[in-house]
Amino acid sequence: MFGKVLAAGLSVAVVACLATPCWSQEKPAVIYTRDNAPAAPKLEELPLKASLSQYGMTWTFDKPVRVGQFLNGDFYVVGAVTITEITPKPLYGAEIPAAELDATDKKHPEKDRIRNGFMLNPPAERKVSYDSGVKNFFDPALIQKLPVSMKPGDSLVSTVSMPVGLTVSPPLAIEHTSNKGVRGFEDSSPIKDAAVLTCVAEPLPADAFRPAFCDRTEKIYLARNLKRELLPAVAAPADAPNLSDYVRYTQRPWVNTCYFGFEHPNANMPGYGREVGRVVGDAALLLCCNYTLKQKEPLLDNLVQVGIDYGGMIRAGHPGWYCWGGHGIGRKLPIVFAGFLLGDEELENINKSFPKACFGEDEQTAYGDCWTGAKVVFTGHSGIDEVTGIGRDYARGPQAWGPYEHTQPATWGAAQRTSEGYRHTASYGWVAQALALRLLHAEKAWNHDPFFDYVDRWMYQTDEKLSPQDRCWENFVNEMWAKYRAAPGMPPTDGWKQQHDDAYYKAAIAKELKGPT
Repeated sequence: MFGKVLAAGLSVAVVACLATPCWSQEKPAVIYTRDNAPAAPKLEELPLKASLSQYGMTWTFDKPVRVGQFLNGDFYVVGAVTITEITPKPLYGAEIPAAELDATDKKHPEKDRIRNGFMLNPPAERKVSYDSGVKNFFDPALIQKLPVSMKPGDSLVSTVSMPVGLTVSPPLAIEHTSNKGVRGFEDSSPIKDAAVLTCVAEPLPADAFRPAFCDRTEKIYLARNLKRELLPAVAAPADAPNLSDYVRYTQRPWVNTCYFGFEHPNANMPGYGREVGRVVGDAALLLCCNYTLKQKEPLLDNLVQVGIDYGGMIRAGHPGWYCWGGHGIGRKLPIVFAGFLLGDEELENINKSFPKACFGEDEQTAYGDCWTGAKVVFTGHSGIDEVTGIGRDYARGPQAWGPYEHTQPATWGAAQRTSEGYRHTASYGWVAQALALRLLHAEKAWNHDPFFDYVDRWMYQTDEKLSPQDRCWENFVNEMWAKYRAAPGMPPTDGWKQQHDDAYYKAAIAKELKGPT
């Protein structure tokens, strides 16, 4: 359950806030179209505020400033402003109590330690300075201090750090420590909350999406341009989850420029790539159901905003989310979905627009001869590098975590058995995504057919010896798959049995066998 608290010693007020609907910030559903497109307000019509608060954070300004809100409820300020105070207060060095330091903190000199950090215009790179407990990707050179001045085109990402002793379970987390937010424990993120404040030059209409926080061009999309007619309306199963749950899962900013979930805000978004894939896939699938447009709109707006943020990262030069077990899953779908619904061809065709960007689903599926007789394969824990065409972990030699399904299980070493385990891990995060894209007829935009045929193999190949629930954890997804995957008008379900051009896979194997050059 979202907000589950296992920590001892927390006040009743904190526990209650985390465990009850005070987390929710649902907004009334308004469907903006070109027929009822809202005009931008006049500057003097916006409220004049000396401070703003969101998701437990308060920004205080040097002078009152005109403020507005984007479609999803995130705030913007109009014109240049200086932030003089942030609550909770950013803490530096010796200001952090010794009892709150974790093992990762202690690896850094005292002067490089930080809590409740913020970043003005975070780079589209795998480096952040929000909290010195972030593993691998913490860069103290990026630490900023107040006051901080913002001008039009700027985005400020503020965070609240996880205190020692608090546990937060992100959406759809299963009972596995890597999916829990616990400061200093294994691979957990030390960040609890994140919020984005944007500075714009002039007031914006009420249907404006927030520009991506990594996008310095501040590209503004409008909900009036959403092609809602492209959303199908198939019957939702009786046991479909509440739309409001997924509205909450996608409401807050998915601040995620790094990897392994090391810096994701635990209260904002899923923590592990597989669960990212499950949330976005389930959300997209629910939006293909026969709910009213008014019921769909909050979730539609949120999922598109997630896609705008991820797409903005790629546009700004982010390398993408390469495959590594289940970690690189789920970022491509919201980008394609947002581009598809907004009519933005660059986002809709993201891996054509940015061929060097990595996405886990693409790198872990390829056409090739599988030992099972299938003609599509899972390419391993670390897959095939999108850029080089080589098994990413090929430096390990024959025991690499790259392509392996072309060989018989009797020949597998420890690395191949690890890859096989991660084949199951990754596949759980793909089913809803694939079915939603099929229902949307967005396969061409996705531009990686092996992904779809692999998911069909996962769901249909009998020698998997898996029950339906073992193939997909969400019952409603299994029900929708059984009802709609082979429905009239849908593509054939036996593509995984058919011979395809497998030159890409064969070349990857050859390069891996050749070894480092």
